[in-house]
Amino acid sequence: MAHLSDSSFPITELPGVIEQLGELFEAAGFELSLVGGPVRDLFLGRVSPDLDFTTNALPDDIIAITRRWCDTYWEMGREFGTIGMRKDGFQIEITTYRSEAYDPESRKPVVAFGDRLEDDLYRRDFTMNAMALRLPQMELVDPYGGVRDLHEGIVRTPGAPSSSFSDDPLRMMRAARFASQLGVTVAPEVFDAMKDMAGRIEIISAERVRDELVKLINGKTPADGVDLLVESGLADYVLPEVAALRLEIDEHHRHKDVYQHSLTVLRQACDLETGPDGAVPAPDFVLRFAALMHDVGKPATRRFEGTGAVSFLHHDVVGAKLTAKRMKALRFDNDTIKAVSRLVELHMRFYGYGDAGWSDSAVRRYVTDAGPLLQRLHRLTRSDVTTRNRRKAERLAFAYDDLEARIEKLAEQEELAAIRPDLDGSQIMDLLGIRPGPVVGRAYRFLLEERMENGPGAPGEAEAKLREWWQQQPESASAPAQERPESGSATEGMS
Repeated sequence: MAHLSDSSFPITELPGVIEQLGELFEAAGFELSLVGGPVRDLFLGRVSPDLDFTTNALPDDIIAITRRWCDTYWEMGREFGTIGMRKDGFQIEITTYRSEAYDPESRKPVVAFGDRLEDDLYRRDFTMNAMALRLPQMELVDPYGGVRDLHEGIVRTPGAPSSSFSDDPLRMMRAARFASQLGVTVAPEVFDAMKDMAGRIEIISAERVRDELVKLINGKTPADGVDLLVESGLADYVLPEVAALRLEIDEHHRHKDVYQHSLTVLRQACDLETGPDGAVPAPDFVLRFAALMHDVGKPATRRFEGTGAVSFLHHDVVGAKLTAKRMKALRFDNDTIKAVSRLVELHMRFYGYGDAGWSDSAVRRYVTDAGPLLQRLHRLTRSDVTTRNRRKAERLAFAYDDLEARIEKLAEQEELAAIRPDLDGSQIMDLLGIRPGPVVGRAYRFLLEERMENGPGAPGEAEAKLREWWQQQPESASAPAQERPESGSATEGMS
């Protein structure tokens, strides 16, 4: 048995709560070990705020030992042998040694308690997570070579990969997530098992798949994790729109395919994220996922022109719909779905600016349509430039620099982030002497269009334009002058 200090890795100093727990369980006559990810993280030079322990004590014993020590505890995982608690800012889970068996057609394990630490470690997903620190002796238990594999940057399973993935198919996605988070590669036998068993991911709930996907996308090198999903065939089930991009030739013929282009855009988007106090703090899932999905509309819109060129007309709009559909299937929340799909829809809006230039009204529309996503749209648009033609890249960068400068200049003159007509719904009804109804909405949209085209008007200008517009409406001839009622639904959202 090795002592933790014998490792060649630099070991982070252990929090006091770990030693305290070890002494409590030893005094009560039970074994206790820090296990899994927290042990792995010690070798990576970091301490997680979430600490996992395993023990030969049963749940009732765990509660009896810790209830006076911890700040609070909960029993939601009792049926799986897990008692959760919080102490000094750490979230702690202590689980009785387990020996799990899975029904091949079920998403949930059948749990049986065990009595040996080594058996508990064998059931874990990967060797780098199958290490334990026996407490309070600080002895490293590593029966399956986790330190070796962590040092070599290789993902292996304690037993046969096929058995591990059959027990819990989500472990295949977790391997891809580790490729993203830790920069590791999977062993050949692990990759082969992923390819052979990719279809088993379908028995996993959409919510669990979504959670792993978010962790992957938010990792250090998400393009590596995505590539593993695609190459193993897992993406055919969880992100088929991305897998389909491998078949599409980029219209500029500058990349192997649209798939490789999309991975490049994802990498470049990550590079444009900011620090914690910046406009788009890293990691930003919305920006990253939009970068990955921005061209998924191309397979459905590909057309071969008579000149030999390839076109993807309206792939932005089609891609936005496909993105929203996929995210709904993965049970993302509505706000995240709307944000990502909106970025996909807007990612082509900039092109043409450098050639023809935009009027002030076009710049206002760009800002208004992007809304709170503007800073992400800036980064997505810049990331989408992957051409190897240096002159073209410089021209596009210069054009976008110019656009951002114009946005900043206009923002100094106008409140671009919240452009509204110069008259609200109540003022429209007062001026025209009409009641709430569809006509008010039409008048509001007319004034909004005028505001977009011409910017803020002089006092009285909006009233004159509205009266002129009203005279051209069929309702004006038959509408008697009426006092506006005190309330009405037509003004909602217009003030």
